[in-house]
Amino acid sequence: MKKREITDAVMQEIYNEIKTPHKYGLVMVPKDNSYKMDCPSIFRKDGKWFMTYLIFEGRGYETWLAESDDLLNWKHLGKVMSFSKDTTEWDVNQKAGYIALQDPTWGGSYKWESYDDKYWMSYFGGNTTGYEAGILSMGMAYTDELPTTPHEFKRLPEPVLRPNDDKAKWWDNSTMYKSSVIRDVEKETGHDFVMYYNARGDSINPAKGAERIAMAVSNDMKNWERFGDGPVINHHKGISGDAYIQRINDTWVMFYFGAFWTGWDQGAFNRFAVSNDLIHWKDWEGEDLIQSSESYDAQFAHKSFVVKHDGIVYHYYCAVNKAGQRGIALATSKDIGKSDIHFVAIEDDHK
Repeated sequence: MKKREITDAVMQEIYNEIKTPHKYGLVMVPKDNSYKMDCPSIFRKDGKWFMTYLIFEGRGYETWLAESDDLLNWKHLGKVMSFSKDTTEWDVNQKAGYIALQDPTWGGSYKWESYDDKYWMSYFGGNTTGYEAGILSMGMAYTDELPTTPHEFKRLPEPVLRPNDDKAKWWDNSTMYKSSVIRDVEKETGHDFVMYYNARGDSINPAKGAERIAMAVSNDMKNWERFGDGPVINHHKGISGDAYIQRINDTWVMFYFGAFWTGWDQGAFNRFAVSNDLIHWKDWEGEDLIQSSESYDAQFAHKSFVVKHDGIVYHYYCAVNKAGQRGIALATSKDIGKSDIHFVAIEDDHK
């Protein structure tokens, strides 16, 4: 089948389809200031919506589950990846999970699809305490139970990619962060599964390198290898990260966030790129999809998860205010009103 050429007109068409100029506001916030909330992933099952998301409370990331009937009002259900009791495990203090193999169809089912009779999550993990601290590596987790009830996912015993393994590249030889895994149905990469992951690295000074989005591939969800001779999204400074893939109008769209490309004051913001083969990506050069504009997202407005349902585009993102409070916010393609949820007032928080 002839591939659709990714012209500037196609880029504008995609932007017009996905833009969400109406900020609804916060949809989930911490109940007190002892923890922060981050990184939503959303799926649908039996008419209900579910969200996996991250909680950081000082030690590291754990992965949680919530549910909603209407994409606006969310109820916490419980954990799906917790801190380990066994202190020798490589991921004892960090387990930041993201759903894998979701139906990528724009406006589609948003079903969390299974493979080998299991539901899969990719995650970054580590054994250091603190916010995204130490060496973080890529792991894979799975369950043979329904992912709509909170329970601990099983995990492969070792990372599938490490920044310090013998196959590390200049772009991922410092540390690794979010990953998104989809099926490569057309075998564009020659493999069954593709992982987009962001990592920091540099050929001379890894820890001072930029953060970029690269690819890995697998045929069994367990054995992964890096793909290509460089990152697919690279702005050479700051951060380009947290890819999330949708199939829109016979093209692939990667939602991702940028940060600090022109300096710290630029903050963090959501962007997109488009591809017709999953490998070569054309970057949007127009306006940000989401940027800081409200008090609740005044420091950072970043980390996308975007769904289209009943004609409305819902763009979930991580909102961070000037006080460093962190929650999950929503912008939409149509004006649906304003949320009445706010961060806990700092002076009222007697934790």
